[in-house]
Amino acid sequence: MFDPARLLSDVFGFDEFRPGQAEIIEAVTRGENTLAIMPTGGGKSLCFQLPALAREGLTVVISPLIALMRDQVRGLRAAGVEAGALTSGNTEEETDQVFRALSEGRLKLLYLAPERLASTGARDLLGRAQVSLIAVDEAHCVSQWGHDFRPDYLRIGELRRALDVPVAAFTATADLETRAEIVARLFDGVEPRVFCQGFDRPNLHLAFEVKNSPRKQILDFADRRRGQSGIVYCGTRAKTETLAAALEAEGHKACAYHGGMDAEDRRIVETRFSREDGLIVAATVAFGMGVDKPDIRWVAHADLPKSIEAYYQEIGRAGRDGAPAETLTLYGPDDIRFRRQQIDEGLAPEDRKRADHGRLNALLGLAEALECRRAPLLAYFDDTQTTCSGCDLCDAPPETFDGTEAVRKALSAALRTEEWFGAGHLIDILTGTMTDKVRARRHDELSVFGIGGEFDRRGWQAVFRQMMGRDLMRPDPARHGALRMTQDARPILRDEASITLRRDTIKKGARRPAVKMLVSEEDAPLLSALKAKRRAFAEAQRVPAYIIFTDKTLIEMAETRPTSMDAMARISGVGAKKLESYGQAFLEVITGEAAEEVHPARRKLAGKATGTLFDQLLEVQVRLQRGETGLEKPLSCTASMLAKLAQARPADLPGIAALIGEKKADRFGPAFLDVLAAQ
Repeated sequence: MFDPARLLSDVFGFDEFRPGQAEIIEAVTRGENTLAIMPTGGGKSLCFQLPALAREGLTVVISPLIALMRDQVRGLRAAGVEAGALTSGNTEEETDQVFRALSEGRLKLLYLAPERLASTGARDLLGRAQVSLIAVDEAHCVSQWGHDFRPDYLRIGELRRALDVPVAAFTATADLETRAEIVARLFDGVEPRVFCQGFDRPNLHLAFEVKNSPRKQILDFADRRRGQSGIVYCGTRAKTETLAAALEAEGHKACAYHGGMDAEDRRIVETRFSREDGLIVAATVAFGMGVDKPDIRWVAHADLPKSIEAYYQEIGRAGRDGAPAETLTLYGPDDIRFRRQQIDEGLAPEDRKRADHGRLNALLGLAEALECRRAPLLAYFDDTQTTCSGCDLCDAPPETFDGTEAVRKALSAALRTEEWFGAGHLIDILTGTMTDKVRARRHDELSVFGIGGEFDRRGWQAVFRQMMGRDLMRPDPARHGALRMTQDARPILRDEASITLRRDTIKKGARRPAVKMLVSEEDAPLLSALKAKRRAFAEAQRVPAYIIFTDKTLIEMAETRPTSMDAMARISGVGAKKLESYGQAFLEVITGEAAEEVHPARRKLAGKATGTLFDQLLEVQVRLQRGETGLEKPLSCTASMLAKLAQARPADLPGIAALIGEKKADRFGPAFLDVLAAQ
């Protein structure tokens, strides 16, 4: 009988499911067509990996990037699961192993890139294999409304029809348009069982800052998190290289990553990032969905992302292990202008451009928020069931003011100059600054000249930035980026609506929030020692450190300090296979002495009630080894026999005799029955 909780504990080492996982796993295991929308770090992979173990036959996993597939396969194999991937990055030996496991019927999960589906050979291979389920990771790639569209994902529906098997699709970012296209493309428009588990990532701290010496802002942010793994997303390839060099000059381990690099150089960076602790990668969005490192402690954006979906996907790479992680996004008027022009100058049809402006507006609304950032972020994805668990605005509420009059003055200055100028010239007019440009165009004669004395230049820059952020003004590409008023601004100009603005967030010497510590000061040395032991195993096996144990698991070890294999088995993330492979070594780090050798049969019962029962049966056996009188010939049961008794729990002497033999049952049977009955 399928027992998901037992599989979860025995194979993956977790005591309980994350919210929503159990229901999804049950539906997928039953063979229902399923669409699950879960936050990054919410445990999507387990929702198809565990059913793959419970179902007969092979589960085919369509996944977008080689690095992502290889990491998941390594993790599954480390947990004792037969899994493989067919990718262009395979060695000949790896490919042979996969084909051998397929032909012998041992393989439970086969990972494929969507591009493989174009191959007749791959389709024939899947037709011969006993495929019982197709799992689609990053399912939003099927949608042309999504930010990571992959044309080959469109072949999945055809594969599903050819194999006549259920599909389980998973994504972390899907608005209503994207969800509708996923249903149409993967399920032929027939509504699957839909699970939407909420988008909140309570362990992520959200923060935005207006650009003010942005390189220094990034360096300061990284310095306060020295030794922690992080990603800095940059808008250009050149910036990744200059920022990586600046980080290295400040003593950080850092490297650049962008699409213009050689494939081998990119692979080296990906491998280093997956295996090294404390490495920072300055990257373009090319460093994307393949990032499956669970212990990234922070993500910073040196430039504004292109949409709220892209922002959510990119910050979601931090803290996938559930431990605290931090995010910072820098932005300024140039970012807003660039993103608007990028949309307007693109080749997309008008309805797509309007949608893209709407997505950008949602992100700018988040950047210029006056209250909690988490609320508008989650509301965009139709998720309203949350309270803030950490953002800069809730930490320190911003100072606000009635900006209605200031916005009217700014709009009037634009209209009086026929909307042919950018913010710099309009600010010169408002502040009464006589420049050659003002003089040449006689703008000093306008009624708006010098009416903005309530703010200095920096203050007006903040007003214009917030107006662009609220989509009250947009740069017009046909007028070389000049600001034009939008329809949303007209009610304010006509005195039919008011607007509240923030005081500029650029404050010299502003107090920085303290960085959250992963463990207490008392436990930090032990956590460092555990990480060193993990690194030694990872380097010896040439795998990422988190394949051995995640940060979250090591943190729990450091805080609870288990002293036995039973206690170690109760640590989240320590499954049976990992306990066998690494449990004793990590116990020795914690206790500072060699751990007592445990028989393999007993080790398999570690952390379970049957383990305690085994120990009690062993005590009885030791006591009766020479019989009740202590004078009889020595007799004992093997550890394997005691393990079988503990697991089977026979209720009578014949049942005991069937497991350990008549002779041993005569000596130990009645006492064993007493122990078993007490349990």
